[in-house]
Amino acid sequence: MRRTNLALACLLICMLCPLLGITDISWQVALNPWGAGALNAGEYQIFWSIRVPRVCLAALSGAALAVGGMVFQGIFRNYLACPFTLGVSTGAAFGAALYFWLGLGFAVAGVSGSSLFAFAGALGTIGTVYFLSSGLSSSAMLLAGVVVSFFFSSLIVFLQYISDFQGMFKIMRWLMGGFETVGWGAVISVLPFVLLGLVLVRLFERDLDLLTLGDDLALSRGANVKTARLALFFATSLMIGGVVSVCGPIGFVGIMVPHMCRILFGTGNRGLTVVTALFGAAFLVVCDTLGRIVVPPYEIPVGVITALLGGPFFLWILLRARTSGSARSW
Repeated sequence: MRRTNLALACLLICMLCPLLGITDISWQVALNPWGAGALNAGEYQIFWSIRVPRVCLAALSGAALAVGGMVFQGIFRNYLACPFTLGVSTGAAFGAALYFWLGLGFAVAGVSGSSLFAFAGALGTIGTVYFLSSGLSSSAMLLAGVVVSFFFSSLIVFLQYISDFQGMFKIMRWLMGGFETVGWGAVISVLPFVLLGLVLVRLFERDLDLLTLGDDLALSRGANVKTARLALFFATSLMIGGVVSVCGPIGFVGIMVPHMCRILFGTGNRGLTVVTALFGAAFLVVCDTLGRIVVPPYEIPVGVITALLGGPFFLWILLRARTSGSARSW
């Protein structure tokens, strides 16, 4: 019952948020996706061509980032693991930064060159981390991800330093993350990656639950540890890479949302994928909406909003662990 109520609340939030903004939208426009007449043509374009696609993109990104955090926390048995841990987001950010530094401006099949470079960076990071840690433990994979993440972060700083003012501003703005999109192109480009990732995670949910007990115990319970870890790792990284390539790196969602869902529904991963995806979708939609309406007519990038929430959240985790007398990682 609690999960059903949460799902309904998350869906309601995602439906109502497109109504909020600087321009008031009438219910006549919101309930008529096929056109609202000449008098409401402006409202219709704002609602159905800008706000609704933006909310859908934020919801998909929030679901992917939240489930990605849940999976990495399960694989590494650490509540502070997230999609940034393995350097996937940083690799994608480096790809986009390289595109801006080269001064390129092209698109393939409607997909911008910056998104293609970012996705290539994410795939390169996935391959590098897995190659460095092949045959080793999850702790070694985590360490390899941290090393690769720091390496790409250094390259991004280097590209910013040697860029001109315009290139440096583009890199800096992209690194903040955001959903400044018009039309459904970005949503369509992200949708296949997110759906594929969510389906694969759902299929390996039982194995993920066993991996949190340790490799030896998971093997004794019948889990194919190597196959499950590989499938979960690549499915999640592919999903995160697709999101980051379009929206930029958005931090802390993969840490905060799974942690809150485990507090509400328990620490087991089985059955947690759906509620984590819905909660993550609603969470990021709300954060993006706040960024649009807090200081009109200016917009605060959603990555800034999540970062502002992430600091107090970490402090709350620390105080909670101190109060309970336990600071264990899992």
